Amino acid sequence: MKKLFAVLLMLPLMAAAKDVNVKSPDGNVVVTISDEGGRLTYQVTLNGQTVIQPSQLGFEADFGTFATGLHISDTLTTKVEKDYEMRQVKQHQMHFRANQLLVSIENEKRQQMSVEFQVANNDLAFRYLIPRQQNDNPKSAVVRRELTAFRLPSETTTFLTPQITPMTGWERTKPSYEEEYKADAPMTAKSQYGQGYTFPCLFKSPNAWMLISETGVSSAYCGSHLSDYNADNGYTIAYPQAGENNGNGSPFAGIPLPGQTPWRTITLGTTLKPIVETTIAYDVVDPLYEPSTDYKGGRYTWSWLIWQDNSINYNDQVQFIDLASAMGYELCLVDNWWDQNIGRTRMEQLSKHAQSKGVSLMLWYNSNGYENDAPQTPRDCMSTGMARDKEMAWLKSIGVKGIKVDFFGGDKQETMKLYEDILYDANRYGLQVIFHGCTLPRGWERMYPNYVSSEAVLASENVFFNEGAAIRQPFDLTMHPFCRNTSGTMDWGGVIMNKYLSKDNKSRHTRKTTDIFEMATGITNQSVINCVAMQPNNLKELPQFELDFLKQLPTQWDETRFIDGYPGKYVVLARRHGQDWYVAGLNAQQEAITLNIDLSMFGKGQRVKLYTDSPKKRRSRRAAVATPAPRLGYLTTNRRTGAYEITIEPNGGIIITK
Repeated sequence: MKKLFAVLLMLPLMAAAKDVNVKSPDGNVVVTISDEGGRLTYQVTLNGQTVIQPSQLGFEADFGTFATGLHISDTLTTKVEKDYEMRQVKQHQMHFRANQLLVSIENEKRQQMSVEFQVANNDLAFRYLIPRQQNDNPKSAVVRRELTAFRLPSETTTFLTPQITPMTGWERTKPSYEEEYKADAPMTAKSQYGQGYTFPCLFKSPNAWMLISETGVSSAYCGSHLSDYNADNGYTIAYPQAGENNGNGSPFAGIPLPGQTPWRTITLGTTLKPIVETTIAYDVVDPLYEPSTDYKGGRYTWSWLIWQDNSINYNDQVQFIDLASAMGYELCLVDNWWDQNIGRTRMEQLSKHAQSKGVSLMLWYNSNGYENDAPQTPRDCMSTGMARDKEMAWLKSIGVKGIKVDFFGGDKQETMKLYEDILYDANRYGLQVIFHGCTLPRGWERMYPNYVSSEAVLASENVFFNEGAAIRQPFDLTMHPFCRNTSGTMDWGGVIMNKYLSKDNKSRHTRKTTDIFEMATGITNQSVINCVAMQPNNLKELPQFELDFLKQLPTQWDETRFIDGYPGKYVVLARRHGQDWYVAGLNAQQEAITLNIDLSMFGKGQRVKLYTDSPKKRRSRRAAVATPAPRLGYLTTNRRTGAYEITIEPNGGIIITK
């Protein structure tokens, strides 16, 4: 009887829910994990205010389900300290400090898994660790569904771009992460195509800004996105659609055991500063191989943006090589059809000419394969290891320094393997890689040292294709510093200096932004190899002070600071290259804005250069707005605060340098 009584006393204790906490080093971010009711949830507070409501954790795999009947069996807390360097992103010297919590979980069948949290100041990342189960089996698993959810306060508004249905769009090339963003939308608004939203996802709640994304996706897993909003569960992790890759490959993730999922990341802040400056995408991953050479950043010219397919011939490419040389740029990109219009023999000659001018070539490739119907050549050079080995050996032999690979099929694990295989093989031949028509990079700048950037955005070519995109360009480029460009480098595809989107610079539709706006995007858009889409005619048409600035435009940054802005309206950033600071601002609004800008990085009472636009003047109430003239002047920062009051014109920009 005494033994039975003791057991009965223990039952309520065994059934009681267990809560465990982990805090950021400064104590401001607190994550609480609970197994109440047999469901595993996490909750996040910032400065004592709830920013992520209790949200489900778990997954379903072929060997078992971690959805209900769960309990926390053990916990382990440690500290994480990591110092490292990066060349491709917004900061050079990285210092990651976090508190780590490992939560061990059992389900009703006594199967096990763990959730690993790393919580830093303003950032947190978590992933699932899956061991082998009883009797050392299974030794592999298929993860069919992730239950990870994000329940946000009901008043939250969104800044999102939709995931599109597969095998749609031009030549069945979508999804390619090229859909339009909507700002300040309610969570209850359905995504445009009913497929949820592309990472990274930005939210504004009453208490905080939040950026949700993922990192650490390699050939070992599929890419993910967020589902549509559900009032009960919030947003959940969604896997690729079955129709991606022309229906080939699994929409699930297959992993060896022991194994792990990619990291889910959340960046939090009462202002946008932590969102813009976050490095969490790189902090929790490590390089997968060593660089084969000392890769460099740089600028490139690109004929195709304005001159299009007809420019892919030997003589026109010589003009853009010579343009790059005149500007002191390191690279020139030769786009699609070069194998047919120039040919491999003449391409060798073109590369020799480029090298004689101090310029190296990058060449375009189609990734296909079977994933879509994009017809551009060269095709079938990147889709298999044998083809890549032959092609990349030739590229190295003629002095080519990089490749741009286009038209990928989606986010399935099979496609993630193709990205990784291209990068790994390219590194063996000293080639840097840009991806277009592609997915978002997920920590790849650190994982793959020869990775440069991805398009994964409605990029500059659309400004050429239609006037609507040109009108929308200021909105887009004041959105991306807060969304797309926060968690991965972005090949937007060009600082556009032609006033008309045509070869003669006199016809078709006009560019809707000022010269200073465009020049400032060379700073606000971040990519270690950046396109300055000048045309040969710009050498004679642009003011000398604009040419001088564009000649010395950096692409590698040692530090980035957010100064001011609001997604889709305006942005002001400061970036440091060596000892030199560059402050750049863009205004996407219809009216001029006047800001009191912190310029203390230059020092107090210091005289600095100011690139700006003259105020727009209307000829009459019905007349079109006259194009403002670019101006170069000087200002002296406040001797007490280092600040200065500056006006940014509509669709205009500012640049401040020493």
